[in-house]
Amino acid sequence: MKSAFSLIEILVVIAIIAILTTLLVPNYIESRQRAKDVQRKSDLKQMQTALELYKQNQNPQLYPSPTQIPAPCQIWQQSTIVYMNKVPKDPSSSCASPVPYYYANTNDDVLFDASTYELYSCLDNVGDIDAVDCPGSYTCASGKCYKVIQP
Repeated sequence: MKSAFSLIEILVVIAIIAILTTLLVPNYIESRQRAKDVQRKSDLKQMQTALELYKQNQNPQLYPSPTQIPAPCQIWQQSTIVYMNKVPKDPSSSCASPVPYYYANTNDDVLFDASTYELYSCLDNVGDIDAVDCPGSYTCASGKCYKVIQP
C-alpha cells in the first residue's frame, strides 16, 4: 500500500506557511527601514565631520553656504584638501538620480548665517527615538526627520 499525503495534511502545511509568512514579512520590511535610517544617520555624522573640517580650514572660520557643497556622489574638495571622497545621498536613491540631504542655516532659510547649520534626513521608521518633525522647506513622506546641528 502506497503512503501519500491527504488533502487535509497539505492544506494544514500551506496554512502554517502562510501564517509564518504573514508574521515574518513585516519584520523584514521594518528591519530594512531601520537599516536605511542607520545609514542616513551615519551619513549625516560624516557630513558633520566634513563641515567641521571645512570650518577649521577657512579664515574667518565659517561653514560653507549650501551652494558650496557639491551634489551627492561627487567629491568635495577645495584646492588640495578633500573634505569628502563622495558626498552622501539618501540610501533609497541612486547616483543617477540622487536625493540629497537637507543642509541649511539655523536662523533664516533665506539669508545664510555661516556660523551655524542644520542637517536633515528623512526617516522611514516614524517610531525612531531620534525622529523630529521635518522643517517646512524639507518634505518627507513620513513627516519625520533626523536632525544634526553644529556642535
